[in-house]
Amino acid sequence: MSVPPSLSSRISGRAGRIAGVACAATVLAVGAAGTASACNISEFTAAASCTGDKGVITVTDKDSSGTPATVTVYLQSNGSEKEIGSQVVKGTGEGATITFEENWAPNATYRIHVKTDKYNVDEDIKGGVTTPATACATEKPTPPASTPPASSPAPSKPAESAKPSASTSTSAAPAPANSASPAGDSNLAETGASSNTGLFAGIAAALVVAGGGVVFALRKRGGAKA
Repeated sequence: MSVPPSLSSRISGRAGRIAGVACAATVLAVGAAGTASACNISEFTAAASCTGDKGVITVTDKDSSGTPATVTVYLQSNGSEKEIGSQVVKGTGEGATITFEENWAPNATYRIHVKTDKYNVDEDIKGGVTTPATACATEKPTPPASTPPASSPAPSKPAESAKPSASTSTSAAPAPANSASPAGDSNLAETGASSNTGLFAGIAAALVVAGGGVVFALRKRGGAKA
């Protein structure tokens, strides 16, 4: 059975259109898949937290394409910015996290910038990071100083007895009053040191005077007889 030419041309046209639609759908699917796997700023998130008593800022990259991205953190304060640090991260489907050590103050604001060489990402993470109202390290109250117990006065030491000086210890002790004098000094003790020396001297003087008077009387008497 032969097919009319008109019907054959219509069937060929429909087949061509179906093939074209299928090809276009394939291209669109591939393009969509490529766009889905490309690095995008929406795949980056940031947060401020504490590790022990130290503050940190973490950035997580969930870019499944693994495109290297440079992340830079800035502290915003009074209209100015201060760069905290910069690191490179390669994202994964589960999320790759990098950490910036920062002793952040409560309610501080940080800007997080992401830049890649591929896919031309050069943007800030929307909203940045605002730190919690409470700092990581809280000051512990200083306990009041305990008053030391009153100490009892130390017992006084007894006065040390006076020690004889070297001159005193070496000097000769005085001789007792009743000690015997040496034999050679016995006459001196009897004549010169006696308490009756004055009395004896007076008697001797009287005797001398009396003797002189006797001699004078005898001479006078002898002269009268002649």
